[in-house]
Amino acid sequence: MIILITGDGKGKTTSALGQMMRVLGRGKSALMIQFIKGPWISGEDKFGEKYHISNDKFQIRKRGLGFVGILGDKLPREEHARAAKSALEEFGRERESGNWHLIVLDEINVALSLELLTIQEVLNAIKDYPEDSLLMLTGRGAPQELIDLADLVTETKDIKHPYHDGQDAKPMVEF
Repeated sequence: MIILITGDGKGKTTSALGQMMRVLGRGKSALMIQFIKGPWISGEDKFGEKYHISNDKFQIRKRGLGFVGILGDKLPREEHARAAKSALEEFGRERESGNWHLIVLDEINVALSLELLTIQEVLNAIKDYPEDSLLMLTGRGAPQELIDLADLVTETKDIKHPYHDGQDAKPMVEF
């Protein structure tokens, strides 16, 4: 089953983390590969270690190099694109391993909208996903091809957010 969470509101990654907890609660394994989020430490990074969750059941792998072209990013786009392609290749290996009941491709829609990956590369990587496993795709701006392919699609909607009043992202809310 392919689950897609998109939209301009908060909650896409948070929803994926909740799905991971649900899978873990059923005794299965969950992996998140993050395509944009980079070198900073977030609450979810500390979660598995703090609660002694086995690495063979729960992993979050930051493969992005940070936000592309904003918030002080000075890396060439080519480096971001290489990181995204490497993350997609890693997904392919993990998919084939059969070790994960749920794999989350966090912010893959953003990697697509920034043209770090092509839609064809992503479609080729996720085609024929096993029906007895879960694949979750997150990020704003999901392309129609992924919306059409997904079995379940949810859109988050931004109604009010402190960011619009000039406030910075907050620990425990955004990261």
